[in-house]
Amino acid sequence: MPKDSGIGASSKRREDVRFLTGKGKYTADISVKDQTFAAFARSSVAHGRINSIDIAAAEAMPGVLAVLTGEDFAEVGGNPAGWLITSRDGEPMKEPKRSPLAIGKVRHVGDAYAAVIAETAAQARDAVEALDADIEELDAIVDMSEAIENSDNLVHDEIGTNLCYDWGWIEDNKAAVDAAFESAPHVTSLELVNNRLSPNAMEPRVSIGDYDASTGDYTLHTTSQNPHVTRLLIGAFVMGIPENKLTVIAPDVGGGFGSKIYHYGEEAVVLAASKKINRPVKWVCDRSEAFVTDAHGRDHVTKIELATDKEGNFLAVRTETQANMGAYLSNFATVTPTFLHGTLMAGPYKTPHVYVNVKAVFTNTVPVDAYRGAGRPEATYSLERVIDKCARELGIDQLEIRRKNFIQPDQFPYTTPVALVYDTGDYDATLDKVAEIGDLAGFAARREASEAKGKLRGLGISTWIEACGIAPSALVGQLGARVGLFDAATVRVNATGSLAVMTGAHSHGQGHETVFAQVVAEKLGIAEEQIEIVHGDTSKIPFGMGSYGSRSLAVCGSAIVRATEKIIAKATKIAAHMMEADAADVVFENGNFTVAGTDKSKSFGDVALCAYVPHNFPHEELEPGLEESAFYDPANFTYPAGAYACEVEVDPDTGEVDVVGFAAADDFGNVINPMVVNGQVHGGVGQGIGQALMECVVHDGNGQPLTGSYMDYAMPRANDVPSYVVDHSCQTPCTHNPLGVKGCGEAGAIGSPPAVVNAVIDALQSGGINVTHVDMPVSPSRVWNAIQAAK
Repeated sequence: MPKDSGIGASSKRREDVRFLTGKGKYTADISVKDQTFAAFARSSVAHGRINSIDIAAAEAMPGVLAVLTGEDFAEVGGNPAGWLITSRDGEPMKEPKRSPLAIGKVRHVGDAYAAVIAETAAQARDAVEALDADIEELDAIVDMSEAIENSDNLVHDEIGTNLCYDWGWIEDNKAAVDAAFESAPHVTSLELVNNRLSPNAMEPRVSIGDYDASTGDYTLHTTSQNPHVTRLLIGAFVMGIPENKLTVIAPDVGGGFGSKIYHYGEEAVVLAASKKINRPVKWVCDRSEAFVTDAHGRDHVTKIELATDKEGNFLAVRTETQANMGAYLSNFATVTPTFLHGTLMAGPYKTPHVYVNVKAVFTNTVPVDAYRGAGRPEATYSLERVIDKCARELGIDQLEIRRKNFIQPDQFPYTTPVALVYDTGDYDATLDKVAEIGDLAGFAARREASEAKGKLRGLGISTWIEACGIAPSALVGQLGARVGLFDAATVRVNATGSLAVMTGAHSHGQGHETVFAQVVAEKLGIAEEQIEIVHGDTSKIPFGMGSYGSRSLAVCGSAIVRATEKIIAKATKIAAHMMEADAADVVFENGNFTVAGTDKSKSFGDVALCAYVPHNFPHEELEPGLEESAFYDPANFTYPAGAYACEVEVDPDTGEVDVVGFAAADDFGNVINPMVVNGQVHGGVGQGIGQALMECVVHDGNGQPLTGSYMDYAMPRANDVPSYVVDHSCQTPCTHNPLGVKGCGEAGAIGSPPAVVNAVIDALQSGGINVTHVDMPVSPSRVWNAIQAAK
């Protein structure tokens, strides 16, 4: 029977009550007494030299309180990259300074070069129009290959190049990889594009800066997945504010998908402006601004090669990738195409040799950073597409070629040639499961039915793995991380037996308030309703690294477990004192403390009350109160994996692609809330289908975005996605965290794009149309053109 509470139960998401009844509290809903409003002047050209900015007319506009330009930030620090990447030649990456407002040059359409503060938002916007900025337009750098070759036109003149780094992984492997290719009986090559995406969170970014002159304290309300890191970046690097004088509060956040991990310049500007005018300053991003200011995702151009023997056994993989950084280095930009991408190029396969080269390139476009999956979708797409092409070249079934190359269960722990250590998995099991739930045995009949309607039906398979819960700190520090990747939690038990859990994770749609309560309820044997989850306020939480990389449960949840274990340990001592027993004889089970072999018992609530009424405590041995904190630093990444099957119908006359079936079999280790996991997979698959079929940020040769609104940027709608069949019964628990969990938030977005594209190619091939690749998005026009070219 399914559980109705605790670990393993599909408890309804408690936070949804306020969201569905319109009672959520987002940053835009917050109004601070005497608040003013900010509006930003943004560049209309992709690349330009700022000759002058005349602010006099703007300052004279009604309601205007202040105008800020880049010169106001000339003496402060820059927004740093979170990882220092070293090039193949041993040189550190190029890291130009990123000021809150542009200084000297604007480097992409939407780059902010001034801010106006006024009594109303309308007055601020009007005054922006009165600014007289002399910006000399320069040739835009858009194409990555041209950016590398052209040393005369630079995004950042001071670094002397448009190349951020030229990274090889693992450089010592390169000779062996090259040798394997030279002797390989078969080599499959594929050049492909991983299209640039706009994150399009439901809630645009908002920031409110509030400076208290009487104390010198700053408060920032902002839409962040990562409040503590935002505080760290602003305090230590950008503005030099002591962390104890800066509080960052992220209330309810309406989606992020990675784009709200980072610190953005607008956050620093509203804080500086608040100090300047001694009043709170609020900025609300509109959707048009979001398209040209929120960090974009993906944007890789890759050549991948797969060497095999004649039977399809993998011998080596070699890739060369150009990764677009955009105009500036966003906080996670440098790690996404390197250690979050290159280290996954082995996939779930026992390929003996792998080498990855990545060239990161500055262009006059919006900065690019982690977007749901962050490097893992890019790696999986390249690998699964070249495997599919190889299978066709060798005449091997697409499932069989994967099966014969899977790492087997008895090979774990398994060290890959790209330096990851997979702790556990069963990839045959998930492939068997997807064949079952997707009814692959019935595919031939469905294909015949489609052909009878004049449609071509295709089946695409993708088997994927990801490294998530980014950790441990010691390892990532060696690889260039500039922060630790632990997390923390505090469990505070009240005298009445209810409790609050303060966590460094931040929820922006994942259901933390429900799932974390399930974990604690299970450990303490109390009702989930007695547990409050507190997050998003740096003044209440000991520390936290935020929510991204499918780390919330594996890392933050483990910190909660450790803090709860400390609560149980102390409560056991209190219970022993209450029952005049030795603590070693006290057993805690189902919310009750019992002296073994006796009928003596105390409930958790009894012990909680006693902790705060310690009339006869031995105070030299036992402190009053019941509150514990814990920090958790993982021993390894977690490695969820899965197998996806997609079926499409293609209209050969129009090129239209219809996803008619999608099955996902995932191994997430132990599952805390099956319903929440289903929702995460559904959302991820929807985003993956969106990338595969329709989403793409496009710039013209002058760096002007051609997809700056929903009129031009196509988002998936309900009729673009099928009813999914989702399963997560194939569970190989993680061996190194106390919950045995692996992470599920990004899986759908990782495994789905190659499954969709593989299905499209299969459909075309089934109709005798010799098309081996179509770049994403696989739009009707691209498919139709590919069909025509193959005739």
